[in-house]
Amino acid sequence: MKKSKLFIAAGLLSVGITLVAADHLDAPAVAGTTADITDFYAFEGANVDNTVFVANVQSSLAPAGDAATFDENVLIEVNIDNDGDLVEDLVIQAIPRNGKMYFFGPFAPSMTGLNSSINTEATYTGNVDISMGANAMTATEGGISYFAGLREDPFFFDFTQYNAVIGGMAPNGFNVPGNDDFDGTNVLSIVIEVPNSLLGGTFAHPAGTGTQVFNTWVEAKRKQ
Repeated sequence: MKKSKLFIAAGLLSVGITLVAADHLDAPAVAGTTADITDFYAFEGANVDNTVFVANVQSSLAPAGDAATFDENVLIEVNIDNDGDLVEDLVIQAIPRNGKMYFFGPFAPSMTGLNSSINTEATYTGNVDISMGANAMTATEGGISYFAGLREDPFFFDFTQYNAVIGGMAPNGFNVPGNDDFDGTNVLSIVIEVPNSLLGGTFAHPAGTGTQVFNTWVEAKRKQ
């Protein structure tokens, strides 16, 4: 297994499969940095035999986005626990280089937890040109599809009213409808669609024993 330099976790978001996690503007250690994870989505693909993972980074980018770039010193790692012990059994890694996003995995990592190294000899690898305009460039290799680039922020949140509620200045709570304070801003998105056959895992779960169920979370890891 060929490895890169060590990467250490800077930010993390987790979800149960088919759910969504979001963390805009409120992670002091990484807020405003290139390692700031804004959203993580995991859901059934249009092909029901696939799962789609979406990791968004760098909140509130300007609509033009000309200056927005993925950080070549930040590894995005999707973690998959397929036996229910909340420890990653598989990872999918994404790292940008010279206008392309390179992907490795899913593969079983040689180490778990906050530290990672890139496995450039993983069985499943691919790359895609990073899209910075309206046209989305995608690529498919080994049955896995990839996208990386600038997209409109899909997260809806009335951040101004939230602050008013927290500060005791809004006795009636949130407005209906609220104002989307992230409307018209962009994020950098990494999208990976993976056949479920590559993810493994069946374990007892309230959804039903024998159903393919797994836990997943994403980390942004900075090169040390």
